[in-house]
Amino acid sequence: MSRGGSGVLAPGWGRAFFGLAITAITLLMIFPVAWMVLTAFRPASGVFYVHRGIEFTLGNFAEALAKPEMQASFVNSGVIATLATVFSLAVTITSGYMLSRFRGAASSVWFGLIYLFRCIPYITWVIPLYLLTQWMGILDTYLGLLLPHISIHICFFSWIMKGFFDGISPEMEYAAYIDGCSHWGAFFRVALPLAVPGIVALFILSWLYTWNEFLFALILTGSRTPMLTVRMAQFVNETGIEWHLMAATAVMAIGPALVVTIFAQEYVVKGLRL
Repeated sequence: MSRGGSGVLAPGWGRAFFGLAITAITLLMIFPVAWMVLTAFRPASGVFYVHRGIEFTLGNFAEALAKPEMQASFVNSGVIATLATVFSLAVTITSGYMLSRFRGAASSVWFGLIYLFRCIPYITWVIPLYLLTQWMGILDTYLGLLLPHISIHICFFSWIMKGFFDGISPEMEYAAYIDGCSHWGAFFRVALPLAVPGIVALFILSWLYTWNEFLFALILTGSRTPMLTVRMAQFVNETGIEWHLMAATAVMAIGPALVVTIFAQEYVVKGLRL
């Protein structure tokens, strides 16, 4: 319907169309998650035969956690995600501050290197990283998986951290210089506290990225350091797909990420607004 023959939808129709579009997108996003949760609580015999009745069980979670390699994979994924996030942020914060506040040859070269590596799809790093970690003797170890994650986080999050510091006025830092602070003193006493919401937001994004990462975990680890995403994929075997166990593991994997996001939601929103 149009007004004045202009071909523009009336406001009421526009709002209705927008509401329908949002509803459709929301349902499209919720349906796979809801189906996964439902499958996680269904017995193996009832995954494909919903018409047999409403039957739910917690046995899928117990069966999945009963596997020692699954327990190890939860621990390994949590440790790798936390360590990679902490070490990468230790570099990323100072890197973003340098890119934001300093102009010079070192800053320009560092920015160029970050830009170059961000232009290269990280999937092309996998084979060279496999050969390198094998040569260094750190294949299938924490260190062999941490270094690639830290490298990717530094390249990507330095840009974002630079944007956070760009949004903080340097005038208070200038005042700190007048009061006798060094560059490091102004950074720790003025700039860093103001950037806390952004840092927390990056912490969450970095942790979730590493927790959910699959390719590096598949290529650079094995039986000594099993990772959760890889173990989840191993429910696909020669006898078929164990949907009930895979869904139960996926629900358990969502749990830590959901808890971290909920508790840090306020900081994430503030950080993304900086």
